[in-house]
Amino acid sequence: MGHCSSPGFLLSYLLLLCCIFCLSLSTELSFVTCGSVIKLLNIKHNVRLHSHDVRYGSGSGQQSVTGVTSVEDSNSYWSIRGTGDTVCHRGAPVKCGQTIRLTHVNTGRNLHSHYFASPLSSNQEVSAFGEEGEGDHLDEWMVQCGGSVWKREEAVRFRHQATDALLSVTGEQYGRPIQGQREVHAMASASQHSLWKAMEGIFMKPSENPMGNRDYSHAHTEF
Repeated sequence: MGHCSSPGFLLSYLLLLCCIFCLSLSTELSFVTCGSVIKLLNIKHNVRLHSHDVRYGSGSGQQSVTGVTSVEDSNSYWSIRGTGDTVCHRGAPVKCGQTIRLTHVNTGRNLHSHYFASPLSSNQEVSAFGEEGEGDHLDEWMVQCGGSVWKREEAVRFRHQATDALLSVTGEQYGRPIQGQREVHAMASASQHSLWKAMEGIFMKPSENPMGNRDYSHAHTEF
């Protein structure tokens, strides 16, 4: 008993726990996972993908999607979900080439695109569409990244499945009522304008349960 309670033993035990915990974080949280709620940063223009209950005055008239410089705005959170054809188990890493839906948390509408012209640049309009996370096939985006899974430190692209265009920002700014927000649209060609990175959010992570099955109910928060 004396040995187990010695300062040296306790220090070694704590160091071992710390190493295990740090290793767990580095392996489980290095990639983006299904079910996570995150903010996405356009690297070129330093704006976060954003939406709100403001409709376009032209084009589709659907809910507008913009880029904002604010870090704290809660209207910039998006949930990573599967599609009608692609299951996205909560906590599973999102694979490069996987098709996903990005659902705007505060309004329940999905990131969407179609052959309407965007209001400022006349590129392809990007909107938020659907109700309570249910929309249509125009809500589907393929994650383009370099390895096997979407790594959190990696810049990625989102290719719209139906039109083959890439989610982009080129810097055009709106006036009132959304003064200073950037236009988000889709473009056919890849460029620095179409690179995005996962930032703040709640990252779901898998863990082993005693039965040996994967449990996808754990979350790691970085606000």
